[in-house]
Amino acid sequence: MDSAILSLLGAFLLSIIGLFVFIWSMRSGLLVENPKAASIIFARGEIGKVDDPALNDAARESMQAAATEPEDATHPADPDEMRDRVRADTSTAFPVFMFIAFACAWLLIGSIAGLTSSIKLHEPDWLVSQAWMTFGRMRSVHLNAMLYGWITNAALGMILWLLPRLLRVRLIGGIWAMLGGALINTGVAGGIGAIAVGWTDGMEYLEIPWQIGVFVFVGFVLVILPVLFTLVNRKVENLYVSVWYMVAALLWIALLYLVGKTPGVHTGVQQATTNWWYGHNVLGLWFTPVSVGAIYYFLPKIIGRPVRSYNVSILGFWTLAFFYGQVGGHHLVGGPVPGWLVTLSIVQSMMMIIPVIAFTINMGLTLQGRMHLAQYSPTLRFMMFGGLMYMLSSLQGSFEALRSINQVTHFTHFTVAHAHLGAYAFVTMVLFGAVYFMMPRVLNWEWPYPRLISVHFWLAATGVAIYFVGMSIGGWLQGIAMLDATRPFIDSVTLTYPYLKWRSVGGALMVLSHAIFVGHFLVMALRFGPTRTGAALFWQQGQQELAHGK
Repeated sequence: MDSAILSLLGAFLLSIIGLFVFIWSMRSGLLVENPKAASIIFARGEIGKVDDPALNDAARESMQAAATEPEDATHPADPDEMRDRVRADTSTAFPVFMFIAFACAWLLIGSIAGLTSSIKLHEPDWLVSQAWMTFGRMRSVHLNAMLYGWITNAALGMILWLLPRLLRVRLIGGIWAMLGGALINTGVAGGIGAIAVGWTDGMEYLEIPWQIGVFVFVGFVLVILPVLFTLVNRKVENLYVSVWYMVAALLWIALLYLVGKTPGVHTGVQQATTNWWYGHNVLGLWFTPVSVGAIYYFLPKIIGRPVRSYNVSILGFWTLAFFYGQVGGHHLVGGPVPGWLVTLSIVQSMMMIIPVIAFTINMGLTLQGRMHLAQYSPTLRFMMFGGLMYMLSSLQGSFEALRSINQVTHFTHFTVAHAHLGAYAFVTMVLFGAVYFMMPRVLNWEWPYPRLISVHFWLAATGVAIYFVGMSIGGWLQGIAMLDATRPFIDSVTLTYPYLKWRSVGGALMVLSHAIFVGHFLVMALRFGPTRTGAALFWQQGQQELAHGK
């Protein structure tokens, strides 16, 4: 039995195990609507109070006035629970700062490499004097810097910050998480250097040589251990849905990376099957659950209202776990692989509509009557935008798996546009919002220039919109041209030139937004700019102020 079949069989068995766990949870009453679990992100007395540390005092008061409803509580939040939250934040401050700092550095490196490779598609003779500057290497540098450098570091920082808060306990073993982060970033740096000089394992998303990938895997393990110890020592009775998503995502990525990087096992057609099993799952079982879990925390927290249905949120988690494991096979339509494998993947892709619709309905009902708060809160804008793009990218991906659509979009820029709709418009925008919310609490210092947050949002949103629309149109026309036997292949290349230029325009706006984001982060970390206090600190009725470390 070859390695690809073993991998798929393993994923199937995990789904079966998950099904039995799901049945057990239903019989145990865990899926009965649980208002207490839905409200666990709030301290007693905190529901009804908006929370966005990115705002200054005046904007926060305006947002609170716009959000206040007659039934909202007016008494102060429980001071003991607030102290627990402060202690949790204090225990994670340094590890979280380390991960976010690494993420910002890789964001700039990856962005510059991405814009460079984009320009090369319509200016192929630009920067060709050195081998490492060629498109093939530059594009892989961009991919790995963004996926493993920016997204993975930012996701790990967010997980380490959120879980102790949700479990109401200090982070246990933070030094091991930091060691794990150092190993992961050592692996990313070494891997990108190897790719630049032409040493690669040759599989998309798995380009980093396995000898260097060992550092990344061990790093993941060292981050997982403190998370599990903290989870075991929790002080809460109910686990909030974000905990389910994020702990599962950590376990999934470690397993996925171990299977994908095991040397000498995957060859030939089996290698292609395993490659896309990993390639799709790294998005669906790592980036997606982390980002969905983030939205389930930050969006209700910002608007001061619990998630509408805790039951539906858990349903979304389990259906994601059931259906996503074998989605990647639809990238092999028309390839020399068993027909049942591709058909199974297409069915699984269509079933992914269930968790997406569950999430969308839940968030829509939670936001009902408070969507207008986005005009006050830039962080809420990032979360709402990311949630909307999750719905659009997932629905598009499900229908793109169908053979009738796949035959047009396969091997075209349409697929690239879809990937950016998911990895950037959804995942990256959510991570931006999370960083804006977290860092004032991590550094005990407020963002010095709040207007730059709005500038960053509009540049990034406009850039990815131009990118996605241009590449989607160009990719679809490219696919139609390739299917027309009367047209020479070069026609499918030349007709994409205008759309590739629009891709670079959109990419340039995104890079500019990243420069503003990272620059603002550095100004904040170095304590430059105007000094503000208030919204970033915990307080109750002006009688007591609990700052970090106090």
